[in-house]
Amino acid sequence: MPGPEKVSRRRGRPRRVLEAGEPEGLFFLDTNILVYTFDASAPTKRDRARSLVHSALKTRMGRISTQVVQEFLNVAMRKLAVPMKSRDAEDYLRQVLTPLCRHSPDPDFYQRSLALASSASLSWYDSLIVQAALDLGCAILYSEDLQHGRVFGSLRVENPFRD
Repeated sequence: MPGPEKVSRRRGRPRRVLEAGEPEGLFFLDTNILVYTFDASAPTKRDRARSLVHSALKTRMGRISTQVVQEFLNVAMRKLAVPMKSRDAEDYLRQVLTPLCRHSPDPDFYQRSLALASSASLSWYDSLIVQAALDLGCAILYSEDLQHGRVFGSLRVENPFRD
């Protein structure tokens, strides 16, 4: 885990100094990142995913959408090696998912997502993730499912598990 928060002064205002490996700017976590935080069969991925989630919460720079909340809870309560019990899911929702969830869809969001799916040759669900990250102003989308290095406007996809 990263050490205590460091602060430097610039123009009279405190500015947070990033820990090694910590993302700079807003970043979006795809569902698979959250799922890997519970994957005992892949300890390297689990540790990297936990580090990203920890950073997302600590820096308040991490973002997810309602789609990620829904997909994660579905997987966590039904498909994990040891499925989450309802009480544990409620705790995780309150402590992790709710603080990170900054995007809720509206009809215009779906229109933009349809256009993105068509123009970028994305699946419907991938277009929803990418469009939410774009709407939130994220610079990075962490995902194992999308092509590493692909750029959508100001958003770059990074696979945090890539060697």
